[in-house]
Amino acid sequence: MNSLWVTLIVEGYLVTLLLVPLVILQRRRQSVATVAWIMAIVMIPYLGSLLFLVFGINRVQRRASLKKLARRELDALLASSPRNQLLPAEEDNVTARRLMQLIDRVTGFHASYGNTVEIVADTNRTLGLIEREIGTARESIHLEYYIWREDHTGQRLRDLLIAKAREGVRVRFLFDGIGSLFLGRRFLQPMRDAGIEVASALPGSSLRERWSINLRNHRKIVVVDGVVGFTGGMNIGDEYIGRDPRLGFWRDTHLRLRGPAVSQLQQVFAEDWYFATGEALTQPEWHPPAIESGDVVAQVVPGGPDGDLDTFQTLFFATLNEAQQRITLATSYFIPTPALATALETAALRGVQVRLLVPGVADHQWMVIAGRAWYEMLLQAGVQIYEYQKGPLHSKTLTIDGAWSLVGSPNFDSRSLLLNFEVAVAIYGPRPARELEEQFADDLRDARRIDLARFRERGRWQILCEQTLSLFAPVL
Repeated sequence: MNSLWVTLIVEGYLVTLLLVPLVILQRRRQSVATVAWIMAIVMIPYLGSLLFLVFGINRVQRRASLKKLARRELDALLASSPRNQLLPAEEDNVTARRLMQLIDRVTGFHASYGNTVEIVADTNRTLGLIEREIGTARESIHLEYYIWREDHTGQRLRDLLIAKAREGVRVRFLFDGIGSLFLGRRFLQPMRDAGIEVASALPGSSLRERWSINLRNHRKIVVVDGVVGFTGGMNIGDEYIGRDPRLGFWRDTHLRLRGPAVSQLQQVFAEDWYFATGEALTQPEWHPPAIESGDVVAQVVPGGPDGDLDTFQTLFFATLNEAQQRITLATSYFIPTPALATALETAALRGVQVRLLVPGVADHQWMVIAGRAWYEMLLQAGVQIYEYQKGPLHSKTLTIDGAWSLVGSPNFDSRSLLLNFEVAVAIYGPRPARELEEQFADDLRDARRIDLARFRERGRWQILCEQTLSLFAPVL
């Protein structure tokens, strides 16, 4: 009897090894994740195979291809709409012009002149501005969030939306099915009763779609009346405005936009809404003509696995290689792909000042530990690494040579780069870059600089934890 069980276990294990070729075929462009999954299948019998079947098999590509189709259909419907009436942008800076062209070719979104861009580094102020703009809405409010909590902050904003819907404002609310997993019927039903249209982005509600949990919509978008927009890193909940006693102060960066770039944010929302509900927001009232509001050149950058290229990996790689003088990078999760780690290393070796700001404490502390696996390589090259100590750092910002900036939802980690649907705004010109650099310098006052010599003194157990977590980070 015992020999029979041994035979069954061994044969079962050999059958699970048949998944290895599937891993290789599914992840041809993601070598690190491929190795991690193969190790899990081989070294953790049965459990590794089960995890791969749930998390690793490329249902992402199938769902992403459907989203790509939805985007093409909506683009065709919007071909003659006012959203294409973007004001042309001119850029004298050669580096900025090349990045502008890159984003245009990868995303299809053009840069536009005539925007007002307000950078908001205080989360309470961000929430206040969003509430103020929603309170003045006359026609429509569109919201798209990765995480929306059922706490005091989430309920307060929900109740404001309900009040506006009862005034006759058209309100649409799109949330991610995983990030906002615990949004229950009791919370959502009053919204529906007031006439708010509510939908879950990814995954959908069917059992088949629930297996696609690796595909997540990490975007944060608010568009009011088609003329003012918000996007950045901040979700909706008590913790994100520093009201969670466990986490304390929360550092994030958000944008308030006016001008032609808002129509691009509206289009991103419209594409996601169309994919989630099948409703095409093609009527002129959803896409008012671009109106010049300021003097900033901006370009919305949507990215996700529905693109032919990995948008943000491509953009980050290009910007790091274009930099000639200085780079500032703030990210809440730092798990770079090997290509981007090498780009940071090479930039520093070229003599570019590279400063990296990451959390010292975080809502997911294991991500902090995993990111430290890259420190020694980068420190040796001359990259300055700082860990923020005041509280969780959730900002996602990048500046290049004091002339080009990026603010949005993508982190510098494998999930944001390869799996999530993300959105950011590229901002051209020295004034916004200088403002972000000054804020970066302020943040460094609450950060601890990592010293290479002291970092090398950490224990073997810590090194093992870093390397192990870093190895499996791309699949989590």
